[in-house]
This record gives sequence, C-alpha cells and structure tokens, in this order.
Amino acid sequence: MDSISGELGFRFAIDRGGTFTDVYCEINNKTTNDRQIFVEKLLSVDPNNYKDAPTEGIRRILQTHLKREFPRDEKIDTSNIVSIRMGTTVATNALLERKGERTALFITKGFKDLLHIGNQSRPEIFDLVLSKPHKLYEEVVEVEERVLPVQEGVEESKNVQMGTDGKKYNIIQAINEDSVRQQLQEIKDKGFKSIAIVFMHSYAYPGHEDKVGEIAAEIGFEQISKSADVMARQKIIPRGDTCTVDAYLNPHIKRYLKGFMAGFDDKLTKNVSLFFMQSDGGLSPMESFRGSKAILSGPAGGVVGYAQTTNRIIGSDNTMPVIGFDMGGTSTDVSRYDGEYDLIFETNIAGVSIQAPQLDINTVAAGGGSRLFFKKGLFVVGPESASADPGPVCYRKNGYLAVTDANLILGRLIPEFFPKIFGRTEDQPLDKDATKIEFEKLTEKINKFNSKHGSGELTMFEVANGFIKVANEAMSRPIRSITQARGINPKNHILSIFGGAGGQHGCAIAKNLGISKVVIHKYCGILSAYGMGLANVIEDNEEPHSSEYSSECVDEIKSNGFCKLQKKNLVELKELGFEDDKIEHSEF
Repeated sequence: MDSISGELGFRFAIDRGGTFTDVYCEINNKTTNDRQIFVEKLLSVDPNNYKDAPTEGIRRILQTHLKREFPRDEKIDTSNIVSIRMGTTVATNALLERKGERTALFITKGFKDLLHIGNQSRPEIFDLVLSKPHKLYEEVVEVEERVLPVQEGVEESKNVQMGTDGKKYNIIQAINEDSVRQQLQEIKDKGFKSIAIVFMHSYAYPGHEDKVGEIAAEIGFEQISKSADVMARQKIIPRGDTCTVDAYLNPHIKRYLKGFMAGFDDKLTKNVSLFFMQSDGGLSPMESFRGSKAILSGPAGGVVGYAQTTNRIIGSDNTMPVIGFDMGGTSTDVSRYDGEYDLIFETNIAGVSIQAPQLDINTVAAGGGSRLFFKKGLFVVGPESASADPGPVCYRKNGYLAVTDANLILGRLIPEFFPKIFGRTEDQPLDKDATKIEFEKLTEKINKFNSKHGSGELTMFEVANGFIKVANEAMSRPIRSITQARGINPKNHILSIFGGAGGQHGCAIAKNLGISKVVIHKYCGILSAYGMGLANVIEDNEEPHSSEYSSECVDEIKSNGFCKLQKKNLVELKELGFEDDKIEHSEF
C-alpha cells in the first residue's frame, strides 16, 4: 500500500433501492483532515456486469480514489474502509414476493388455525371475492403446553411461576421434552430449517418457548424465532405474525449479508464499523439486524435525511412541518415530520400484521420505472414496474415504456446530465431515440382508438404529458391521506422533494396540493443514502408490566421499569463503543 492510500479513510452510506443503488461516500485524509464527498449511482440489478450493487459501488469508488485496480473477481481490501451503513429492500421484496425461508410454526395445542383466522378484519368490505394472501408458514405443529395467569378467586395450581410482568402464572401443562423433540425432528426431516415458536402468554412467561428453542438448537435448526424475544407484547395474533415474519425473513437476510461480506477480505468485521438501517429510522449492528425490523430499511433513511436537513436549508427558526416526497424507480414514499418522527407500532404489510416500531411511511406503486398502459380508453400508470432489469425503454435493455421515458420525451430528463451507466459497456447515456420510437407506436394506437370513438388526435408529447398527470395524481393521494384525512391542511407544509425521480414531479405535486414552499437538497437524488450517514444507532428494549392502573403504578413504571430498560440499553450500546455522554433515552 502506498503512502497516499494509507492516509485515506472511506465512510460509505448506501441505499439499495428497487431500481437504483445510491452510494454516498465521505473520504477523509487522516493527515490533513481534508474531507471529500463522492457519490455513485448504479443499477441495483445488472447480472451481466456485477453480482451485488452495493459491493460494486464501493469497489468503483475505492478504485477511483486510491488509483489502483480492484478487480471484480477478487475480494475488496478493507484497509481503507472506516464504516459502511446500508439500507436495503431485500426484506421488503422477499415479503412481497413470498421468497423467504420455508418456515414451520410451533403453537400452543388447540390454536392451530389462530394465525390463519387472524382478527377477521375485511379491508375491502364490498369485495365479493376476497382473496387472503398465503401465510408465511407451511406447516403447523401443535405443542402440548398451557399457561394461564392466576385470576383472583381462582385456586392456584401446584406449579405457579412468576411472570416478567409481575403477575403469577399457573403452569397447567408443562412441556414434554421427549414429545417436542420428536415433533421437531419430524419437521427437520421434512427439510425445514426455520421455525417460529408462538405460545399463549409467552410475552410474560417465556419459559416454554425457551425450552423448545433449546431443543431445536440441539437438533440443528438454523433459524429459531421465539415470539417473546421478537416482540414481548400481549395479543398473540400480531405477536405470532411478527414472529413468523422474523423466522421467514431472517435466513433470507443472513444469506444476503453473507453474500455481501463474501465480496470483501476477512478483515471486514474487524476493520469496518458495519450497520444496517431499521424501519424505525435507527441503525442496527449486523448481528442484530432482523427481518421484522427491516421492512422499511431503505425508505427510513430518506425520512432521516429530509428531517435532519430541511431546517438547515430553510433556517433554524422554521416552525412549519415538512412532508417528505421520495420518488424512486419502483415506488414513491411519503411521510410527515413535525419536530419528531412519527412512529407506529403495528402495521399490515402484504397481508401480514407486524408489531414493531417503524416510521409512518405511506407507499404508492408509482415511480420512474412504473409502466405505461393504454387500456380501454384510459391512461394507466403501474402498478407494474419495469424495475432495473430490463428497466424503461431508454435503459438500452429492450425494456418497457415507463414514467422515466415520458419525462425523457418531454425534456425533463437530459441525457447529458444523467449517469452514463447503460449498455453492455456500462458507459452509454439514456437512449432517447428508442423511447421516441416506442412513444410514436403508442400514440398511433391511442389515436386509432380515439378516431373510432369520436375523439381528437393527440401528439406524442400530449400522450406523454397525460401519463405524467396520471402519475402525479396517484402520488398526491398518499400525501392527502397523511394530512387531509387526519384533519391537517397540506398547504401549511414544506414539501421536501428527493429520490431519483422526485425533482421531475415535485413542483406539480406541490401545485396539486396547494403547497407554496418546496425544498430540494443538493443530494436529493441520493438523500436516503445521505440520511443513513446522519442516522443514530438505536437499541430497542421492552418488557411487559401488569398492574391495576393508578398514579402509583405509573410512578413505579417510570422509576423502576424504564430505569431497568435504560441500564440494559446502556450495556448494549457501550459494547458497540458508545460513551455515556453520547447516549440518549426515549420512552414510548
């Protein structure tokens, strides 16, 4: 290593989106303390050129600034890498596409169908043919065990245990270890590697789940998710769903992380501070990164990004709340920030209830890659996406007409200023000629339909603009749902525009909503990645508490309950190298 290389330290923040992967890098000279900023944008999926986009982005930046070759077929030297922070859609995509690990559910006997029945909510009450999404588990095993809280006036059993919530619990049916071992072995023999263990009242008495987990570990299951560990809360249905999400996604995430780490030398975990973005807007060390908290890993970085930067641009005396408008290639995410992050603790994603803290982000399937259709006289945008491979027509991969093509034909995208990363050689600009040919074909089809139905002819530009208007209306709806639907006037907000396609639509969206002030950060195209560089490391801990409500009870929780959790968080954060004066606590 030459002397110049030894002086440079690289800090990476990466957002792996559905279409593009954005890389923000701070390069610090250890001798002069000079700092450089460098950004890289590349396709998230380009199998003809590289296996993993974040790894490729890191390789390109190191190669450019260290002025030496980093061959794609060799592991990357981590000597100069100080930290990597990353958000990824791996968990989200696996959940939406049902591509997680085969999972078996172990549940208290008599409750075999409980998670399938759910809470019997009907999201579309007028839908005559309601199709429920497939459950994440393939097999259900009923375990003979039963625990009940001791009720006043009810005789206690011979075996009474104290729960973590301060109440006593009758052990009605203890675990039969031989029987459970046999059940676990049968599931293992069927090829299952992942199990979710969900028992009644385990949020307060986790002993039975722990015992089954121990036996499962002895047998050799690779992923063992216990509901009391994942989310120690009442209500077995959301707790059970969250646990199955964890068991279903964790192996998938671990495989991705293993593949990511395989692109670097063996010193990655020693040399580099490696963190991943969670749904709650905080960073987690790689060892603690789990499926149930990774669903909004990518979009959460954007929320942190605009929340931390808008007031710096407007001025510290700004009191107006901010709406974040993050338009990427596959979808658009909207959120609201009014001095503190809006957190929700239970949500439903892809038909699965998840009980975990996450930022309140609304998503609509409209982005730069949303495909354009003309169906029965209607202009339709999405929800199908051209994705990164093959992508829009202009990506030079024989793709589909998409919103990006409409913006290109209207002159809102200028190929000379767009990353030249297309074609077999990865150095070609957007292909405007191919887009023009496809739009001419579509315009001809539309005009034939119009002539049959007595409508006037449209030009190619009017057709493109029509699709843009449809997309803008679709992206305005989720903003109305987080403002007007809650009695909040969107006019009294600042609109922060970011994402790769945000700048092309932001002003039209603001006009639709009556918003007069728009903010575009200089790193708006990669603000989700930039936000990860600004995010804090977060450790979440919780425990149940059961008592009769009173002022004394509240005082007890504040003085002892929260104090206990704070001490636990302090230990975990200090192990990661944080000092007392850098640690803050928040109570929920």
